[in-house]
Amino acid sequence: MSSTYSSSLRIELIGSGDQAGAWGATTDSNLAYVLDTAIAGYQAVTVSSTAQALTYVNGPSSTANLNQAVYAMLKFNTAGAASAIYAPPVSKQYIIWNNSGYTITIYNSTVIGNTTAAGTGVAIANGDKVLVWSDATNFYEVQAANLTGTLAIAKGGTGQTTANAAFNALAPSQTSASGKYLKSDGTNTAWDALDISTGDITGTLPIANGGTGQTTQQAALNALAGTQTANRVLRSDGTNTTLSQVALTTDVTGTLPVANGGTGAVTFTSGAILKGNGTSAVSAASASDIVAAISTTAVALSTNSTNAIGYNQTWQNVLGSRGNGTTYTNSTGKPIMVAVAATPTSNNQYISATVGGVSLGAITLTAGYSSGAFQFIVPTGTTYVVSTNGSLNTWAELR
Repeated sequence: MSSTYSSSLRIELIGSGDQAGAWGATTDSNLAYVLDTAIAGYQAVTVSSTAQALTYVNGPSSTANLNQAVYAMLKFNTAGAASAIYAPPVSKQYIIWNNSGYTITIYNSTVIGNTTAAGTGVAIANGDKVLVWSDATNFYEVQAANLTGTLAIAKGGTGQTTANAAFNALAPSQTSASGKYLKSDGTNTAWDALDISTGDITGTLPIANGGTGQTTQQAALNALAGTQTANRVLRSDGTNTTLSQVALTTDVTGTLPVANGGTGAVTFTSGAILKGNGTSAVSAASASDIVAAISTTAVALSTNSTNAIGYNQTWQNVLGSRGNGTTYTNSTGKPIMVAVAATPTSNNQYISATVGGVSLGAITLTAGYSSGAFQFIVPTGTTYVVSTNGSLNTWAELR
């Protein structure tokens, strides 16, 4: 009769009278490659699909990768994403080490070798080492029960029974740690102050959290100042600050000194002439101040009617003492009036006058016609010149 196979581990059961002289080798293979492997065997499994069935054979096999499902301990490696592993639909226990980089969930398949879940599975996080068992339909994780006491730190616990006490037991010594934070150096953690300059804090603190939300001085000021309009200053109303114009009548106190472009004074005498006092405040000028400023002669000239042109003056013929194109100065102490005339000797001739460097114009002279004449006033102390290319025949001055 032919061999059959056990339902859970698929051990080869030799038929009665079969394998004469060879049953010992079959039995040894069953012991070495099925029973020994199922009890103490370890096998690494490469996860190459997100839905992958464990391999199996009927009977023993010396090729471990062909019979992954029978091993007691499995290590899953090299997954490309979270994956599902399907074991045969028989009762079995496994110690599983998930080293794949992603979560692995183990299920029973509905039929040996397929990837359809027969029931619930157990999700195993990356890095976890867990013991699971199956009732042929569902997988379960073995969990410790009936434990008493607290697990010491040396055994992987905290030695405490409350969250705060557990944290304190695991944290570094908190002596002199007030105001400090747990900070990692890349290997260990220690209590230390946060240092902005070394990158302990990143990002920008929003205005809502007491910051400016900006990373430059100007941007921070703009963010806090609010909507801006040109030629405005920050002004407080006693509660808030806003950008507004300065009201000189209410926003400015004191007196602007002369050194800062002011007058240094707050009131002036009505109708007074103001007098500068060097670096001190501007004040009203007295009569003596005015005379001193513009000279006695100037005051006399501006206030005495006897200084008017024509007063105590006569017309005088000065042709003999005057020359064509020569500059003279009115030094009489009062304005004078000049009258000149020239006779042309040919066409396209002229006569012109200049007072104080200012041209008064020119008259064109034509041969055969009468003389051309000029009259003008010369202020006191001012120069004057008469020029012609004709013949001067009159030069009289009211002086």
